[in-house]
Amino acid sequence: MTTRVYPPAQRVRFAPILLIAAIAGAIAWIALRPTAPAGDEITVGGNTMGGTWSVKVRRMPGRMTEDQLQSMLQGHLDRINAVLTTYDDASPVCRFNRQRTEGWVSVPRDLAEVVLIAEEVSQQTGGAFDVTVAPLVNLWGFGPSRKGLRTGDIPPDAAIAAARAHVDFRKLHVRADPPALRKDDAEIEIDLSAIGKGYAAAQLARDLDAWGAKDYLIAVGGELRARGEARGGRPWIVGIEVPTPDTRRVLQSLPLRAAGLSTSGDYRNFVEVSGRRYSHEIDPRTGRPVAGNLASVSLVDPDSARADAMATALFVLGPDDGYALASRSGVAAVFVARERDAFSTRATPAYQRLPTRSPIE
Repeated sequence: MTTRVYPPAQRVRFAPILLIAAIAGAIAWIALRPTAPAGDEITVGGNTMGGTWSVKVRRMPGRMTEDQLQSMLQGHLDRINAVLTTYDDASPVCRFNRQRTEGWVSVPRDLAEVVLIAEEVSQQTGGAFDVTVAPLVNLWGFGPSRKGLRTGDIPPDAAIAAARAHVDFRKLHVRADPPALRKDDAEIEIDLSAIGKGYAAAQLARDLDAWGAKDYLIAVGGELRARGEARGGRPWIVGIEVPTPDTRRVLQSLPLRAAGLSTSGDYRNFVEVSGRRYSHEIDPRTGRPVAGNLASVSLVDPDSARADAMATALFVLGPDDGYALASRSGVAAVFVARERDAFSTRATPAYQRLPTRSPIE
């Protein structure tokens, strides 16, 4: 038995024209066209949530320096990560997961906000998105344990069934004020990796708005959030990547002014065991990694956290059910599927109305 592990890329690389932002399931490409002097722009970045972040701001109000902006944004990301991570036993998520009580548990406001958004997406998608998927994520080896597939062990049916018995978003309850969580099943555990980066991008946008910034582009991992304009009065141009693990080419570009872009796929973070690919995207309804010819789903939504969660849900639902739901719901999404040696795209009506270009110029 041969096992090959393909972890997500962890770097952000700056080039004269492209900023490449890596995420756990896919890559987002951001075109930064140098149409004016860079004196009115600030670009900062760093590390967060197992990957990287970057922010480009035009005409930052006041006298805030680049170092001050970087420090404040990094500090906010560090606080969010400390709340949402499952890789620190002291985090509120890990403490809640260890709780074997069915009463209300006080949690930080960030955690309650994330779960509220997750609950809405879970209900809309019939459980295709479910933050109580943690037992399955850990069983398959895509969580903190790093076991399962990563050591060549495919979970037996009995273990999958046992884990699935404690996966059900309907058994998790959230209260906004005062912020608290409650579980009907004492064994319920949550994993927020499929919504956390989008939530972080939304929080950075909230910070920048509060400070009076009008034009910016945010990337947390590959979760993007834009507002206003890039240099020369143009919209921020972002791109969706060709979903292949060993190349980085743009499949389609589109302008982004006041929205987020999120991509979910199986081509960056997966494990091969005996020649078979197992995606990190787990279907909470079956207890198994998503399989099929769908390679990625990208969608545009004003709420970055919702975009992050919904992209995962649509990928889990697949090219038919996911497309049908997105179309009915007015979601701007494009589905990219493998067709032998090529890729096919299928865009929802809302996405077709966006001004896209392919490939990027």
